[in-house]
Amino acid sequence: MAAERPRLGRNVYALAAVSFLTDVSSEMIYPLLPIFLTTVLGANASFIGLIEGAAESTAALLKLASGWWSDRVGKRKALVLAGYGIASVMRPLVAIAQSASQVLVIRLSDRVGKGIRNAPRDALLAESVDASIRGRAFGFQRTGDHLGGVLGPLIAFALLSWHWAELRTVFWLAAIPGVLSVVVVIVGVRDIPPPVDQPAKGAPDLSQPLGAQFWRVMLVIFLFTLGNSTDAFLLLRANQLGVPVALAPILWAALHVVKSMSSTPGGALSDRIGRRPTLVAGWLLYAAVYLGFARATSAWQAWALFGAYGIFFGLTEGSERALIADLVVPERRGTAFGWYNLAIGLGALPASILFGMVWDRAGAGTAFVMGAALALVAAAGMMMVYKPVSIQG
Repeated sequence: MAAERPRLGRNVYALAAVSFLTDVSSEMIYPLLPIFLTTVLGANASFIGLIEGAAESTAALLKLASGWWSDRVGKRKALVLAGYGIASVMRPLVAIAQSASQVLVIRLSDRVGKGIRNAPRDALLAESVDASIRGRAFGFQRTGDHLGGVLGPLIAFALLSWHWAELRTVFWLAAIPGVLSVVVVIVGVRDIPPPVDQPAKGAPDLSQPLGAQFWRVMLVIFLFTLGNSTDAFLLLRANQLGVPVALAPILWAALHVVKSMSSTPGGALSDRIGRRPTLVAGWLLYAAVYLGFARATSAWQAWALFGAYGIFFGLTEGSERALIADLVVPERRGTAFGWYNLAIGLGALPASILFGMVWDRAGAGTAFVMGAALALVAAAGMMMVYKPVSIQG
C-alpha cells in the first residue's frame, strides 16, 4: 500500500487564515497610502522610500530578536499573537495622520508587530508539516496572504467609488479584519510539542552554528533585496503610465490574484525540482519585469507587468522560506528566520531610499534598470554559492 501523503494540518490552515485577514486589513490601506501621502500630505518619492524602508528595517531587527527568543523558550504562539495584536491596533491610525511624519511613526509601529510575529510564525509553520511538503506549506500560507491582498483593495475600491466612505474612514474600517485575525490566532494556532521519542532536556542548545551554506545564501538574498524597493514605486509608475488613481486598488487586487494563484504551485514546484532553480527563475522574471517598467509607455503595459510580477512572488516567497528551514536544525530555526528577515529588512531601507533618489534625479526608467541589474547579479550569485543540501527535519 502506498504511503499516505503528508497533510498540511491545522496550524497551516489557521496561519493562512490569519494572513488572509491581516492582509485584508493592510491592503485596504497600502495601495492608497502613496497617493494619500503625495496628494493629501504633500510627500515626495524620496520620503515615501524613507517611510517604507525604515518601516521594513525596523521590523527586520525585531524579527531577529523574536526568532532567537522563540528558540530559547521553545514557544512560538505567544509571540505570534503579540505581533498580530500590535499591528491590528496601530495600522488603522493612519486615519488620523495630519503629516507624512505621523504616517512614518504609525508605519514603524505597525511594523513592530510584524517584526515580533514573522520569524516565530515561520518557524512554527516549518515545525507543523513534514519536510517533504515544506515548500507547499509555505506557499499555501502565502496564498492566504495574497487572497487577503485581493479582497482588501476591492473593499477599498467599492467604498470609495460608491461614495460609501471617505479615504480616512476606509482606514478606520481596516481595523475590523485586523481584530478577526487576532481571534483566529487565539482559537486556531497551537504550539508544536517536541516529538514523543525525543529525550527530555533543558534549555535548547543555541550555540549550534547556522553553517557556512546558510550565510552564503543570506548574502545573496541581501544582494537581491538591495534592488527590491518598496512596491509603492510600482503604483506610482503605473499612475505615470496612465492608470487612474481610482483604479489603483483594482490594479493592486489583480496583482494579488496572480500571487494567490501562483504561491502554492510555486512552493510545491520547489519541493519537486529544488529550491535553487525555482528561486533563480523567479529572480530572472523579476529582472524582466523591472526592465519592462523602465521601457513601458502605456497603461495596458502596466497591467501586464503587474501580472508577471505576481508570478515572481509565487516562485520565490514559499521556496525562499522553505530553503531557510532546510538549511538549519529545528532548534535554530527561529533564529535562522530572524536572520533571513533581518537581511531583507536591512536591505529594504537603502533599497527604497536609493530607488527614490534615483527616480527623483534621473527618472523612473533609470531606477527600474538599476533594480533589474541587481536581480540579475543575485541570480548569478545563487547559482554559484548555493549547493543543494540534505533537508533538515
